[in-house]
Amino acid sequence: MGLFSSKPKIKVQTTKKDGFSGWLKCTHCTELIHVNELKDNLHCCPKCNYHYRLTAAQRVELLADPGTFKELFQEYKPTDPLGFVDSEKYTDRLDRAKKKTNRDEAVMAGLCSIEKRTIALGVLDFSFMGGSMGSVVGERLTLLIEMAIREHLPLLIVSASGGARMQESILSLMQMAKTSAAIAKYQETCLPYISLLTNPTTGGVTASFATLGDIIIAEPDALIGFAGPRVVEQTTREKLPPGAQKSEFLLEKGMIDCIVNRHQLKDKLSLFLDFLTGNARGGKKAQEALPKKLQEILDSVEQTEEEEPASAKK
Repeated sequence: MGLFSSKPKIKVQTTKKDGFSGWLKCTHCTELIHVNELKDNLHCCPKCNYHYRLTAAQRVELLADPGTFKELFQEYKPTDPLGFVDSEKYTDRLDRAKKKTNRDEAVMAGLCSIEKRTIALGVLDFSFMGGSMGSVVGERLTLLIEMAIREHLPLLIVSASGGARMQESILSLMQMAKTSAAIAKYQETCLPYISLLTNPTTGGVTASFATLGDIIIAEPDALIGFAGPRVVEQTTREKLPPGAQKSEFLLEKGMIDCIVNRHQLKDKLSLFLDFLTGNARGGKKAQEALPKKLQEILDSVEQTEEEEPASAKK
């Protein structure tokens, strides 16, 4: 029996040469994907089209014309005015998030071009403390909105957040009112505000600026709601309908305008901006065709998102 109780002396090591390094299993369809293939496919599973989360920097790279993004308001840094401590100090959480993401906050705000059109762009980063909105996130977004008003620029905000930052208590909750008031002021100018909801968009972000867009776009299968499904079920003691709080469910109920695949996102945003600003390139004929093009997108986008990648159909 000693043969079976003895530990093997042979060590098995996996290296790049083995062919397994760099592979991961899709969290949605469980198929094996190589990280390079995932990156080349804009961090969407090539088998099932599951949209993985992007960092704020990756999102800017996806949407903005190369080299055009200029980040603003970085002089505003998060602090700990309440001296908040739960299982650890808030300052320790901030330090860890900064080291993890190489960012100083959960938002990137600035100016950029999309298809040569200058816009104001704000992007939340879920990898920084769950994309939570604290006083600095709210302040940077408010300053961005105010700049868009002064400069007469279209506004795009990309949300990926767990909600208000509990470590800042009422200071974070106040950002809901502040950002909503800034959006209301912005909309008085009749400038277009496009809100892009990604997975997840919940809590105080959903209950404020994220759902106030003139056009509200979502990525496929994004979790969108105020409280998460587990919290709702624990509170109401009732099971939610299948797919509730997913972007497809919200589209069916009329809570969002359309679902756009990440590969089509920049082109669709450009078309929406053309339509909302009345600034179509191509002259009068292009302007006249815009309403028809926009309606075609809204009519067909749900069908487009339901189509599987060719590799998944095999």
